[in-house]
Amino acid sequence: MTGMQIAIIGGGPAGLMAAEVLSLSGHRVTVYDAMPTVARKFLLAGKSGLNITHSEDYARFAGRFGPTSGRLRAALDAFTPEDVRTWAAGLGTETFTGSSGRVFPKAMKASPLLRAWLGRLEAQGVRILTRHRWSGFADDGFVFETPEGRVVVHCDAAMLALGGASYPRLGSDGGWIDWLRGKGIAIGDFQPANCGFDVAWSPLFSERFAGEPLKAVTATSEAGTFPGEFVISRHGIEGSLVYAHAARLRDRLAGDGEAALLVDLAPGRSAERLTRDLSRQDGKASLSNRLRKGAGIEGVKAALLRELAPPETLATPERLARRIKALPIPLLRPRPIAEAISSAGGIRWSDIDDAYMLKALPGLFVAGEMIDWEAPTGGYLLTACFATGRAAARGLERWLQR
Repeated sequence: MTGMQIAIIGGGPAGLMAAEVLSLSGHRVTVYDAMPTVARKFLLAGKSGLNITHSEDYARFAGRFGPTSGRLRAALDAFTPEDVRTWAAGLGTETFTGSSGRVFPKAMKASPLLRAWLGRLEAQGVRILTRHRWSGFADDGFVFETPEGRVVVHCDAAMLALGGASYPRLGSDGGWIDWLRGKGIAIGDFQPANCGFDVAWSPLFSERFAGEPLKAVTATSEAGTFPGEFVISRHGIEGSLVYAHAARLRDRLAGDGEAALLVDLAPGRSAERLTRDLSRQDGKASLSNRLRKGAGIEGVKAALLRELAPPETLATPERLARRIKALPIPLLRPRPIAEAISSAGGIRWSDIDDAYMLKALPGLFVAGEMIDWEAPTGGYLLTACFATGRAAARGLERWLQR
């Protein structure tokens, strides 16, 4: 190795991807991570089947990042979902596309891919130092707290890939915010993304139905209308269908103080058909029987109607049909960021140049979730972390050359 000395602070997907690119170019790369092992959130994501990217049309994929889609586009163009699959195959991990369009390793685990990746990085000369927690700047270098005490690292260039603020127990705790703000870097406050929401369930409903899934429904918010399923939790609602609406619902709660997720409990039937079928039921029959025979609704769906619809609505076929087709679930607040899959907020794009370098700190680059962007679940988050890690590495290389 005859290249420059580069420090990458943060051993998640963005940092490791940057290390791969830079070490392949012959630079001497050291990855510093505060935890005993690297890529802990990556491994946690793989416990239920690592969703590595998504197979939908690329133009649609690249637009899934909301207002930041334009800023991320160049990085995504340089490392598309198909490139992610090719990269994984190069590490011995074949992938497949699920029925939802999401892409998974055939092994449905993150650990084999990570082991192969770390082996490649070691072969390319990357040094990984764990239990090295970054604690700020000093003497034109970076200060780390280590088991052996405080050390100051000097390098030719550096990259921060420290993640957002979700799942802080895995290392992404946002502890870096004050050090960058102290250097004049603008940082938006972190908020939960891809999160659940609190709902004021009655004690009886919460006790009886916590953990029950609502399947074969659609949900509507300002984000649009999507089919899927979600889960009743002790606190409120969780699950992939909720996460698809989380950003809009979170922002609506922040702006208006109230928000509701509109749920269609019988997406296969029209309101008119439901009204006819419910009208045919014996008016003396119980609500449970009328719902089951007239609308095919029972269990947690029927209980949710009882929980949220007023009695006069439940007693009238036409009103009941309309409520079945559009049942609002009023939300109190997002669940805490420590429980969220990802976070919104972070370093403002206005403080980052097109090469992913901090404008106020030449030679210091950033990548991954610590930048102010968010995306839905479904492989978008991980692909963008990979892509920004590569983009920042290329920007760092160009800066060194100049």
